[in-house]
Amino acid sequence: MTAPGATDSGQELLNRILASLDDDKAEDVVTIDLRGRSDVADYMVVCSGRSSRQVSAIAEKLADRLKTDAGQSCKMEGKETGDWVLIDAGDVIVHVFRPEVREFYQLEKMWMPTARAARV
Repeated sequence: MTAPGATDSGQELLNRILASLDDDKAEDVVTIDLRGRSDVADYMVVCSGRSSRQVSAIAEKLADRLKTDAGQSCKMEGKETGDWVLIDAGDVIVHVFRPEVREFYQLEKMWMPTARAARV
């Protein structure tokens, strides 16, 4: 689950996020290293939930866990519809999709150099 070359704080945040996604049964989790490619974040995590309800629940629980366990406040968009929720956790941006929406946008193909991304 560890991304190569991550800093301690970025690594800790990434590990917390990946653990939360695993706990909530997120599917097809992909971690993309953005360091040196974007000033927005160091990592992007893309995953899927089986339904709108699960997508919203995964996002809400992730934000709650980060706030409770790490004192990390997150900005969230899209939770109301549950098709695609974006969670901005600072150094890590998380996208939680319904499978059909993820397939349509193919976000990770735009950002993922094959050698640097890791499927979890």
